[in-house]
Amino acid sequence: MSHINVTINGRQYRMACEEGQEVRLLKLAETLESRVTELRGKFGEIGDARLTVMAALTVCDELLDVTARLNTLEQELETARSMRTAAVDRARMTQTAVASALNSAADRIEKTTQVLNRTIGNGIAIG
Repeated sequence: MSHINVTINGRQYRMACEEGQEVRLLKLAETLESRVTELRGKFGEIGDARLTVMAALTVCDELLDVTARLNTLEQELETARSMRTAAVDRARMTQTAVASALNSAADRIEKTTQVLNRTIGNGIAIG
């Protein structure tokens, strides 16, 4: 477990995090600090706790929006995958039907050729 110091709303906090997550935690703290600074610019000095809560709420609001968008995209992806699977299945069925039709046509051509060969072979003129 690592420990780092982060600054939020002008105050330092000692935070624990998993090994290798120090940079991420610093980035998170910087993002929250940026929100606090932005809100302080809009609303002035309205109290440290209130600024911090407002910043956290704006982050949560964005998180909810992103989560909703992610859910929509996951549903669209699932729909696209289902459509792709259906298209692949239709393509296979079409390929099978075409192959069967070609085999059937080849069989008819072969039978017609045999009939013609027998007819010509017996000395009967065609045409």
